[in-house]
Parts: sequence; C-alpha cells; structure tokens
Amino acid sequence: MKKIVFLTGTRADFGKIKSLLQILQNNEAFEAHIFVTGMHLQKQYGYTLIEVEKAGFKNISTFENFTHETTMDLTLAKTIEGFSAYIKKLKPDLIVVHGDRVEALAGAIVGSLNNILVAHIEGGEISGTIDELIRHSVSKLSHIHFVSNTEAKKRLLQMGELSNSIFEIGSPDVDIMFSNDLPAITEVKEYYDITFNHYAIAMFHPVTTEFEQIKEYANNFVSALIESNKNYVVIYPNNDLGSSIILDAYQKIKIHKNFRVLPSLRFEYFLTLLKNTDFIIGNSSAGVREAPYYGIPTINIGTRQQNRVLNKIILNGNYSKKDILEQIKSVESVPSLGIKSDFGGGNSAQKFIEILKKNTFWEISQQKQFNDLNS
Repeated sequence: MKKIVFLTGTRADFGKIKSLLQILQNNEAFEAHIFVTGMHLQKQYGYTLIEVEKAGFKNISTFENFTHETTMDLTLAKTIEGFSAYIKKLKPDLIVVHGDRVEALAGAIVGSLNNILVAHIEGGEISGTIDELIRHSVSKLSHIHFVSNTEAKKRLLQMGELSNSIFEIGSPDVDIMFSNDLPAITEVKEYYDITFNHYAIAMFHPVTTEFEQIKEYANNFVSALIESNKNYVVIYPNNDLGSSIILDAYQKIKIHKNFRVLPSLRFEYFLTLLKNTDFIIGNSSAGVREAPYYGIPTINIGTRQQNRVLNKIILNGNYSKKDILEQIKSVESVPSLGIKSDFGGGNSAQKFIEILKKNTFWEISQQKQFNDLNS
C-alpha cells in the first residue's frame, strides 16, 4: 500500500484536490493522508478545517502555520518545519501539492530535500503576480506534474521538465463542478442566509506586488459595488499581504441590506451559487476558470489574472471606480452561454488513479534531470 499525503492550506486548493482524495479513499492500493494548515485553521476566514472533516476523509492532521500577513516568508519557514516533522513520522511514498501558495512551496521543499516524490497539481500555468513565481518554483522542486491542459505541459517542457513526468488530467475541480451531488440553490441560500432572488458574487484578493495601492483599489471596488445598487454575495479574500486592508473596506458594505458577506463557503455550495449567479466580479481565478464552464459572465478587475486563459464572456477592466461601474453596466449584455473550456472533461480523478496504478509511475526518479530543448 502506497502512502500519499495531500497538503492543503486554503478552501480553494482543497476544492481542487477533493475529487482526487475521494477516489483514493476506499482503494486498497493506496492510503491517503491530509495535512491541513494555513487558512483552514483561521477563525477569521471561517475555520474551514470543519469542511475538510465534514467531507468524511480519514487520516487528517493539522498544523497552525500562520504568522502574519506581512510575514509570508516566516509562514513558509514555519510550514516547512511543521511539515518536515510530519513526513518524518509518516514516511509517505508521495506528496501531492497544488497551485501557487506558500504551503505548496513548503511541501515541495520538504519532499525534494527528503528524497520523497512530489507531485504538483496545475503547474505550468501563468498569472502575472507573485503567485506565478511560487507556482514555477514549486514545479521545479517537484518530480511529477499533473497539468490541466496542453499549454501548461508545453510551459513545463520549456522549463526543462521531462516529458515522462508530465501527465495531462485536466483540472480536478471540474469533476465536482458537474457532479450530480451538488446541493440545490434553495438549500445553499437557506444555509448561508442569502435572501436575494438575483445576485452577483464578489471576490477581491490582494495582489502582493501592488501593496501600496491596495487600499485605493479596495475602496474603489467597494464604492462601485455600493453605487451599482445590485445584490452581492461577497466572499472574504485570501490571507495574503493586504487582506486586512480589503476586510477594512468591507466594513462599509455590512450596513447595506443588498450585501451578504461571508468568510468562506463550502466548495460544493460555492459552485451552486456560481451556477445561479448573474455574474462574478473581482479578481478570483473562479472568474476565469470555473465561471466560463457554467456560462457565467465575469468582470475581471486588475492584474491578478491578466495572463490566465480568457474568453469572450470575460470582461476585463482596471481598478478605477468609473471603469468598474461601466463594466457592471456592460455585463448585462454579455450572453450567458456555456462554452468549451480547456481544463478537462470532469474525469481528472479517474485519470489520476489510473496513472498511480502503473508501476512506471513509481519508478520516476527523485534525481531530477533538466531537459535541454536545444539538445
């Protein structure tokens, strides 16, 4: 039996790996473990460890890694220390990390320095902020890559990764997006006390490389939402540098009856809200990844997603209040049509486990080689 540990630090990356965990849970060939840290253990952001536990997974371990939003480097160091102690006891055969958070970087560092295979989910993608630097660093520290599409694979090859270590499985969250087990919208609204018949979803995250301007950007965003006179379900940002400034700006909207502000949502509940929203606004990856699958128009603000895959039902705007309001007016004319997206067909988990069952997978070497494209 192979021991596989998944590291999760946020509600977002848990949604990405959930289907992979589910398919391993009752398979006798694998023993799945979850190392829960980061935002999951912060009460301010909804203490989403509860959602991990409610999913019914076995072998859950927790570690509090947070220092302060201004000391992400120290949070990284603390996570390395905690995860290193954990894997030395567990002795896993494979570490699975996702995306571009410091927790993923910590997992890849610990695995690579302890000669444990590291698999990176959704490497080879671009965004344009500090997240991109972390994502590419995680890819270089990882031995195996489960990518969303061919473009991501090409970028990893360009970075010198070996072709036989890259597996195209799509984006695992798509498995859950089209599941028959999503809750009804009436259930979701009742659970989160959302009383609007029509609403939009607002998610605005800090861009750490634009810290000096975050207060201005957050105030513009909030002012535009208020002046638009629409109903909004507002979800807290990630706990990156600048998140406290955004939360301060959100104090202005809590007095308005047409806003429902939530620290976090269970992933399946979020998907149901997304399927039934008029549009999504902000700079969340959900606007450029999940929303197009459902045919939901997106107003993408600023630089956080500037290099991600975009399409015709995504409106791109700047941080000014005037432009945000203009985009809100324009979104009403965007056709709400489902489109073909390039992140898989909802069978990522099945592809994942079939790859793990192959002996050749476990023969991938911890000694990485650089593939020179000119050779």
